[in-house]
Parts: sequence; C-alpha cells; structure tokens
Amino acid sequence: MSTNSPDTARHLDVVLVKAGRTKIRYGSTLVSDDGTRVAVRAPWAGAGVRDFGFVRFEPGDVFTEYYWRDRWYAVKEVRDGTGALKGWYCDITRPATVSAGELVVEDLDLDLWRSADGTDVRRLDEDEFAESGLAETDPQAAAASVAALDELESLAREDGFEALLA
Repeated sequence: MSTNSPDTARHLDVVLVKAGRTKIRYGSTLVSDDGTRVAVRAPWAGAGVRDFGFVRFEPGDVFTEYYWRDRWYAVKEVRDGTGALKGWYCDITRPATVSAGELVVEDLDLDLWRSADGTDVRRLDEDEFAESGLAETDPQAAAASVAALDELESLAREDGFEALLA
C-alpha cells in the first residue's frame, strides 16, 4: 500500500516494546507505507527534556521515523521546533509490524546517533545490550542486532542515510 498523499494520512500508534512490556506508546501520523518501509511523523513523546549530553530532545522537536518490516532497525530524523535538523537517532529493533492502527517494534537496546553535520557518529547502549542476555537466549537475534548496528554505522559515516531514506 502506498500512502503518500496528504488526504490518505492516518493515525498510527507507535508501540515500543522492551523485554515483553510496552516501554512507550505515542501517536503519529502515517507519512508513507510501501509495504516494506513505514514512515511516520510525531512530536517528541518524552516527558520534558531528555539531555544525552550530545543532543537534547525536548518539547517542540519533531521526529520523522522510518521502520522496516524486513530490517532490524529504525531510523529517526530529529528536527527542532523551527525545522532545523538535529540529527538521526537509530534504534536496533526486531522488524516492525503494522496492524489495527499500531506500529509495533521490539527495542533490542542498541542505538546509534549521527549528528546533523555528520561529525558525531556514536554507538550507544552496548553495555545494556550485553546485560540483556540476548546473546544467550536468542543468538540469532543478537547476531542480527549487531549486524544491523554495523550497517547503520557504516551508512552514517558514508552518506548520512540519504540513500536509505530516499
């Protein structure tokens, strides 16, 4: 299904699951869905400001989020309230599912950040991933997660996701 025109825009709840529990649920507007990649747009869904030291997410920020049904990651373009690009925050997740008005992904702890100018590319939460025990409980998912993080880091350093998100 392709839904690129404004008149076909619809609401989707994004549901991020971690360790079998809903970590966060927030409303978004469907931007497009080509059957493999789903793009949604949503305001910052956190409570207040989240300062990572290298970027601050805050009220007024807008996230355009890209999810795949056949890939182990999500890429989120982050802009401030004026539309200025802050960068891309990427989550390593199991492939997304969409049904009954929900886009559901399972967070697998690993993350990647790429600043707007491309000078800061950093892997995040590798310690949380190691502590999760996924390598022992689901070695195939753990291997897919690490491969996805490697792929995203390579893309971030090469073209900043332009080809991936085009």
